[in-house]
Amino acid sequence: MLKEQSTWYASWFDTPFYHILYKDRDHSEAELFMSNLTAYLKLPNKATILDLACGKGRHSVFLNTLGFDVTGVDLSENSIAHAKQFENDTLHFEVHDMCKPFNRQFDAVFNLFTSFGYFDKDESNLNTIKAIKEDLNPSGFGVIDFMNSEYVIDNLVPENTKTVNGIDFLQKRRLENGYIIKDITFHHEGEFYQFQERVRAFTLQDFKKLFKLANVELIDVFGDYKLRKFDAKTSERLILIFK
Repeated sequence: MLKEQSTWYASWFDTPFYHILYKDRDHSEAELFMSNLTAYLKLPNKATILDLACGKGRHSVFLNTLGFDVTGVDLSENSIAHAKQFENDTLHFEVHDMCKPFNRQFDAVFNLFTSFGYFDKDESNLNTIKAIKEDLNPSGFGVIDFMNSEYVIDNLVPENTKTVNGIDFLQKRRLENGYIIKDITFHHEGEFYQFQERVRAFTLQDFKKLFKLANVELIDVFGDYKLRKFDAKTSERLILIFK
């Protein structure tokens, strides 16, 4: 039997298979990034942070241990249901569409780990940046942690198989119509599954155009989680600081 999901970011993220495939993500690297980022932004103790598209909340939970008041939001109901087990007086999780303002202002809004560029409509990407701007207080900072598309395209692995928990995930990657696309297929318990990830290959120049349309000021750009200078050809990340 074929099990295929069409709206990829609304369905794939809500499956247990997404979390199985990416279970080996580097938590120490994520924690280093959050420590470096909050120090760079000079966020005071108990500063309020909105973690936009937080998934199961790994960044939110760590930020909370650093002394920040954190709200994590995500479109995935399953991810938020999982994250809610970590809630306390200064850590909360809610289901929310990041294209829309949260209608509360924060000291910082973080959009991390390439949680941007999923949408088919350009206006949805622009609306997300506008929503971030609305959710910032007058002295607040927005942060988008995106892949460096130029580096990813130059180093794209067309096909590989990754085995996790006994499941062989066949991953095929390509650049098509301005999107970096990954097709993921696998068998599990006698059934065949097929998913697709589609992310717009935004460059720094693309973000600058979006920021201008959203009336947002770009403050700084970094190329990795140690906050080293961005280089379009060699940096793995494109980290944008704005307000």
